[in-house]
Amino acid sequence: MTAETETPAKGSLKHLPITLFATVMGLAGLSLALHMAETQFGWPPLASRVALWLTMADFAVVAALYVLKSLRFQAAVAGEWGHPVRMAFFPAISISLMLIATAMLPTMPGIASWVWSIGALAQAGLTLAVISGWIGRRPFQPMHISPAWFIPAVGNVVAPIAGIPLGFVELSWLFFATGMVFWIVLLTLVMNRLIFHDPLPGRLLPTLAILIAPPAVGFLAWLQLNGGALDPFARVLFYTAITFTAIVVVQARGFVKLPFALSFWALSFPVAALTIATFRYANLSGSQAHVALAAVFLAALVLIVAGLIARTGVAAVRDEICQPE
Repeated sequence: MTAETETPAKGSLKHLPITLFATVMGLAGLSLALHMAETQFGWPPLASRVALWLTMADFAVVAALYVLKSLRFQAAVAGEWGHPVRMAFFPAISISLMLIATAMLPTMPGIASWVWSIGALAQAGLTLAVISGWIGRRPFQPMHISPAWFIPAVGNVVAPIAGIPLGFVELSWLFFATGMVFWIVLLTLVMNRLIFHDPLPGRLLPTLAILIAPPAVGFLAWLQLNGGALDPFARVLFYTAITFTAIVVVQARGFVKLPFALSFWALSFPVAALTIATFRYANLSGSQAHVALAAVFLAALVLIVAGLIARTGVAAVRDEICQPE
């Protein structure tokens, strides 16, 4: 029996997508957003801890399955690495680790330091590998570009959020500088593609939400790097995230008509980052309007993640996830 004619179970493993790590990012973002809400409203730290353990379990399962896929189906993994969209999702692995480390900080700082270090090392390697793949291996066309290309840049900007409290100051600045520069470059490319070329295909339309993540995460990282001051640059980053949110909301009516795909998980982490950023902005500015706005974002996040979990479960039961495209 060859690698191409295995049993159905093995065949499903072969098509396990790297995009599944987006579920970990979404759940980690939910845990962090719930922790912010618990702090803001004085709630007991129960929901955020449950979400954190769910996140860690999800990461363990997805990572184990993907390692197994890597051992059995190297050609399939190479195919995902060569895919112009899926390649950008590989840093979701390292981002997930750094987000888990951030969520661990309040209760498990020692473990968080190790998890962050592993995630940061992986992020550095994957950033160089992805950018090298973009530059040197093959020509890309405008239709290959999508907001998913922001993911490697977002990973670098995530690093300082836990890196500064853990004492990795210079590394945090390095990651932040790299992420912000490439965000600006990629923003130009992505907007050019969205405005002047064919619309995104249906399966990629939910990735528009990723536009929100870089400025929202950048706002949180900048607060860590500058000592928590709500300076003009912080305000620019926050309100850029708000502007992109409005753009995505206007476009969101097109999402409703689409059949479910794992790309819908692209909605979760950006909304989580926006929620956390809005809570932070509210605390620093003393604005009750921003507290109310953060509560609205949190409610939307909970509904989005709950719906995604339910729909992913249905898709898994129907064997709709690990299928060839």
